[in-house]
Amino acid sequence: MPRNCGAFLFYEYFFPHICIINHFMKGEKKIIITIDGWSSCGKSTLAKQLAKELNYVYIDSGAMYRSITLYFLRNHVDWTKPKQVDEALQNIVLQFVYNPKSKQSEIHLNDENVEYVIRDLVIAEKVSDVAAIKAVRAFAVEQQREMGKHKGIVMDGRDIGTVVFPKAELKIFMTADEAIRVERRFKELFEKNPNVTLEEVRNNLEMRDYIDSHREASPLRKADDAIILDNSNLTEKQQFDLALKWVKEKIEKRIRN
Repeated sequence: MPRNCGAFLFYEYFFPHICIINHFMKGEKKIIITIDGWSSCGKSTLAKQLAKELNYVYIDSGAMYRSITLYFLRNHVDWTKPKQVDEALQNIVLQFVYNPKSKQSEIHLNDENVEYVIRDLVIAEKVSDVAAIKAVRAFAVEQQREMGKHKGIVMDGRDIGTVVFPKAELKIFMTADEAIRVERRFKELFEKNPNVTLEEVRNNLEMRDYIDSHREASPLRKADDAIILDNSNLTEKQQFDLALKWVKEKIEKRIRN
């Protein structure tokens, strides 16, 4: 079995997938993968899996908006007042720092690891309101584009394929039946807070979906060239295999061109 694809024309016939992945791992022909979609569709799970498989950087855009929301709440920022928002944003520094214990990048807010703090339902209830603010989105989008300057990233969110990286090589739009999404989110939150109810989760999810898809600044919508991934009846492995197949096709096309 070849150790590299130097003789690509020879090996591509016998070992096409090996050549594609080797090019990928060597940093050649890097692409940007965007994953948008509704709440609790498993966007982050898929994005992390792809990033790990392809040796790419995973950027959780939702964690950025959650961290900003956390800062606003902690510092009593009235986000209905533009001046307070602008002043607050000047004091926010967001970074993704690799944690060797969890083996993944985690969000830091002003040098504090807030990866788990921001998953609270209190943050979930406010994040859509904060993320709808034009100044907040401009602040986050600028940083996200900087992170993707050299490609080789997987980023998930609501407007990644439409606004942040409209020229991304692969755009995936994830969806699933609402009842299934509510159940998934409930199980996730129940582990942290046994007092949470299914009705609370359903109301929160519906509210977030409505706000995200109706906001003036960068509303949630499917990019015209995005591939729909409905995982209502797919296992985690099945959706990963399907998405990886799409990635390999895009890489192969890029290598050949």
